[in-house]
Amino acid sequence: MIQQACMPRKPWDLAFTAEPQEVAALRRIMRLHLGVWGLHEAIDSAQLCVSEMVSNVITHVGPGTPTTLAVSMNGTHLRIEVHDPDTRALPTLLEAGTDSEGGRGMALVDTIADRWGVQLHADRKVTWCELRTGLNSPNGHSGGAHVARAEAMLDLYGTATVHRRTSLSPLRLALVEESAIDLISDLLHWLRAHGGDADAALDSAQMRFEAEAEGSDG
Repeated sequence: MIQQACMPRKPWDLAFTAEPQEVAALRRIMRLHLGVWGLHEAIDSAQLCVSEMVSNVITHVGPGTPTTLAVSMNGTHLRIEVHDPDTRALPTLLEAGTDSEGGRGMALVDTIADRWGVQLHADRKVTWCELRTGLNSPNGHSGGAHVARAEAMLDLYGTATVHRRTSLSPLRLALVEESAIDLISDLLHWLRAHGGDADAALDSAQMRFEAEAEGSDG
């Protein structure tokens, strides 16, 4: 039986000093790590949440605050935490008016994230948010329905017995051809989601098919 591919996503954290110039670097780090994790569709939302939560520390706790960014998976959700040592300055969700300078940051997080909150510890507070990833499992791959169907078919290839028929009716043949086209398309989506070159794979498959077909005709 073919084992379905998995993507281990180990928690990681990064200590930094909360300064405005650090925000851009943290955004780049998030893009890099989420790219490695295969969570490309979550990058923009994650970057914005990190920017707003770190900016909240800079504004309400103060520049130069020792801070930690921690990123992990909570089930199929991406969890982002920002730790700082001030347990008094709690982030709040305000109904910020058009001209208001406060309250916008967490309002953005509240809009983008699936959920967010604050945890208080003896020596620090943790502001966290969680983003939906669309994964079927914590170690699964993203890519939507195309990828999910292709992975199911790959698993089926390892377990199913191939039944051959001597002939097919024109209608049956047309249905099988349509299914074959869908399968090839889904496999290319699956390959691209895993970082492969779909065009090169399609060209190689075509050349292999033609070579094998020529050999069987000889």
